[in-house]
Amino acid sequence: MSRLRGGPLVVGLTGGIASGKSTVGNLFVERGVPLLDGDQVARDVVAPPSPALAAIAAHFGADYLQADGTLDRRRLRQRVFADAGARRELEAITHPLIRQRIAEWLQAQTGPYCFLSVAILVESSMDRLVDRILVVDTPEEMQLERLVHRDAIAEPLARQMMAAQASRADRLKRADDVIDNTQGPESLLPQVERLHELYLQLAANKEAGD
Repeated sequence: MSRLRGGPLVVGLTGGIASGKSTVGNLFVERGVPLLDGDQVARDVVAPPSPALAAIAAHFGADYLQADGTLDRRRLRQRVFADAGARRELEAITHPLIRQRIAEWLQAQTGPYCFLSVAILVESSMDRLVDRILVVDTPEEMQLERLVHRDAIAEPLARQMMAAQASRADRLKRADDVIDNTQGPESLLPQVERLHELYLQLAANKEAGD
């Protein structure tokens, strides 16, 4: 089972954009489970002043910065989701820094198990950092509707953002565990409680085997 030896059990939490991954993650956090949000790490590494922000401005242009010197995330998002080459160029700037911060956080964990929450866990090969993969699953049309409403964006951009991620079928193929989020928030708690007990048991088994 384990891809990693030593330290706590690491569960990779992933799902398509607007699938409910953050809601599920918060339920585990409420049970005392440490969680690192990859999206927050991605924001942190481009906060001014930072080498990544300077590199983005140099590569894409200073007009991708706002008046206060912060990254114009909306404009850059529109660019990179419409241009796969630009997306790869952005990832080449940010992903090494993101990986470094994730590795440092994982090394500092001392509890039985922890979560690494990354929307593109498999696509970015960050699944190599985890012992198990938990996928939050929703039908793609439901995902699209939630994304358009949540981010107040046009449907074409939402579809581009979804297309930049692994397909639903590919995510499910890689999953060790799945939480079904088709029925709404009230259906999540029993699934989270069942998996919490499972992960505590797996963590105990992992510690005994190390």
